[in-house]
Amino acid sequence: MELICAIDLKGGQVVHGRAGRRSEYAPLTWGISPTAEPRGYIEAVRPRSVYIADLDRIAGVGSHDETVLGLSDLVSRCYIDRGCRGPPDMLDAPFIENVIGTETAGSDLTGYSGGYLSVDVKDGRVLPGGEAPEMILSRAEEWGFSGCIFLHISAVGEECGIDRAGVERIRKSTDLPLLYGGGVRDCTDLETLATAGYDGAIIATAIHTKKVPLDLIRRGSFC
Repeated sequence: MELICAIDLKGGQVVHGRAGRRSEYAPLTWGISPTAEPRGYIEAVRPRSVYIADLDRIAGVGSHDETVLGLSDLVSRCYIDRGCRGPPDMLDAPFIENVIGTETAGSDLTGYSGGYLSVDVKDGRVLPGGEAPEMILSRAEEWGFSGCIFLHISAVGEECGIDRAGVERIRKSTDLPLLYGGGVRDCTDLETLATAGYDGAIIATAIHTKKVPLDLIRRGSFC
């Protein structure tokens, strides 16, 4: 199972996400890295793969494109959610895996070719339409996506752990590669996801609290 380091970018800094309350996100200065400057942060953590949420572009108030594209020498793969509002918004670079989030992508998901569909879930329902996540996931292959992300926004940064029955139910919704993000607490949670058949886990807080060994994120895999 792939292990991916989650990085939220806001105002040119790596910030610590907490349950989707973006107005409260502050620079991540208390973890492994001595700096919240994106390149210095990645040089300190040294993850093999990263998932980046460009919160400024998602909110429509800025962009970190130049910063993200400048990381190609530091990471092997970068999943990037930059608030795609249509196919022209997708980035084209060899190490980039575009993430199209339901929060911003619009109601018509048929026009995207490839990329990962991020099913953005808060309080159990998909943003912004309120659908059941299983319904959206079950149609992702039909819409032409190459993989999916189940992003439990309510649990981001909370280290609340995951529900075994819930993740097993979600995994059964699609045959596409599926990544899980939000609330992963420790290696026991990673084992649960691996056993359930997930292809990857997106983690951040558990690295900085050392509940997941740093060498795993540097290796980029679990078991």
